[in-house]
Amino acid sequence: MKDFSQLKKNLKKDFYGLKAIKVAVLGDSATQFLVQALRGEGYEKGFDLQIQEADFNQIERQVFDPSSELYEFKPEIVIVFQSSHKLLGKYNKLKPEQHSLFASFELESMTNIYLALAKNAQAKIIFYNYTEIDDAVFGNHANKTESSFLFQLRKLNYELMLYASQNTGLFLCDISSIQNQVGKANFFHTSVYINTEMVLSIDVLPKVAARTVDLISAIHGTIKKCVILDLDNTTWGGIIGDDGLENIQIGNLGIGKAFSEFQYWVKKLKNRGIIVAVCSKNTEAVAIEPFESHPDMVLDLEDIAVFIANWENKADNIRHIQRVLNIGFDSMVFLDDNPFERSIVRENIPGICVPELPEDPADFLEYLYSLNLFETISFSFEDTERTKLYQIEAKRNLVQQKFTNEDDFLKSLNMISLVQPFNKFNTPRVAQLSQRSNQFNLRKVNYTDADIEALALSENHFTFAFTLEDKFGDNGLICVVILQKENCQCVFINTWLMSCRVLKRGMENFVLNTIATFAKEKGFRILKGEYLPTAKNDMVKDHYFNLGFEKNNDYWELPLINYEQKKSFIKIR
Repeated sequence: MKDFSQLKKNLKKDFYGLKAIKVAVLGDSATQFLVQALRGEGYEKGFDLQIQEADFNQIERQVFDPSSELYEFKPEIVIVFQSSHKLLGKYNKLKPEQHSLFASFELESMTNIYLALAKNAQAKIIFYNYTEIDDAVFGNHANKTESSFLFQLRKLNYELMLYASQNTGLFLCDISSIQNQVGKANFFHTSVYINTEMVLSIDVLPKVAARTVDLISAIHGTIKKCVILDLDNTTWGGIIGDDGLENIQIGNLGIGKAFSEFQYWVKKLKNRGIIVAVCSKNTEAVAIEPFESHPDMVLDLEDIAVFIANWENKADNIRHIQRVLNIGFDSMVFLDDNPFERSIVRENIPGICVPELPEDPADFLEYLYSLNLFETISFSFEDTERTKLYQIEAKRNLVQQKFTNEDDFLKSLNMISLVQPFNKFNTPRVAQLSQRSNQFNLRKVNYTDADIEALALSENHFTFAFTLEDKFGDNGLICVVILQKENCQCVFINTWLMSCRVLKRGMENFVLNTIATFAKEKGFRILKGEYLPTAKNDMVKDHYFNLGFEKNNDYWELPLINYEQKKSFIKIR
């Protein structure tokens, strides 16, 4: 991670070509250096954060005045930073009998700020949570009395988490965890605060900026989807081919404990929906043996979506994993204890994340925790099934190789799709698919749960969520289309995005048949589409041309009067 002076140097660089995002920063303490760190970190992550910084301690005026500079700026992201030190000042001014109600007062205040922003700004809203301050008035008894500031502060953070979990347009940036990592003495410098009103030290600004930009990246759909593991001295201690099954280090004793805890972490990632793959220089049968036979192994073969163990170049093997998974290299994290292998992969695969693991395996996890590699803004039950979906896809690929005729293969799959409008059951998955789909995304849109809920209620939009199931298993929700009324004659394809896992199944034809039929029944005569190129969606640049649309200036149009159904082997449930 770069320090603050290095991030400041980024501000002099050329931001041309980076994704521009308008961000407003509202703080009750000095934020000018935070803004610089955010812009510098944004450059590191490929963003041009165009930041409007409100005047010092002007949160309420900016939020509750509809004509304020905040709303004139029209930000896409609003960051609200209310510090624990200002909070302590408010607490100190209350009468003693009011202290036990302090968290409730503050939650109501923050709720009002969020509701006003949600109403008046078409923006995603980020609140920084509160770092802990123990004013030592009650000692350890502060944990037992509601009148203590520490009790109220912890209660407020908890209530804020609950409130955010119920309001999908609100995101929390956990700077309290950063203080826990670096220590309060490194997070907050008293002399700087007294003289400048800055509550964040210069040293901690890059960490706060990184955590914030991670969240902004996730909101805009830039996330890590896959972790690729080396095995020897990374997933377990020792070399399985030399030391043998009984001598590799995992379990509860000595350094083996570090590897076991590392495996537990990977297992939790897998259960959260991160794809786990293996890339090891090993004989495959030897590499698989611990997964099948070692009593202390935490990870199972069922946890691994793609398992590659051979003596080929690791960069080439990772390219093979990428082809199987059909995700971008910038969505992958490669973990290997060997500096040489890390360097080879880093140099040959641009975009892939290759952390510089510490030499001591005991330090692996704390280091990886600090990187916050797997930021997300949503979680659904379907995430827990992702590894299984990719394993099933591998089986489909093997079966497909037995067919010489593609139509025969598609017929053999017995594909069925359930088509529904957005509803409370599919909303989380629809939002998540929009955040994860970068390649098959015609207009590169990203939605939150709140966005999807609003679209479901809109009278000017028609929404479609497509699932796909075949004889191998259920792929779940894999495609989203949003039609927008343009006039009485024309309906615009506002959104068309799809999981790359289901490419080459005829889903494009099936979707077009579905929405064309729907539009004709609603009385529309023209279906209109648009392709907006991004760095990742080149694969769909000819999408509308291939489906028979005709170019009209910057748009594509398909007459519906004489529309003929495209060939498809997918049936509607």
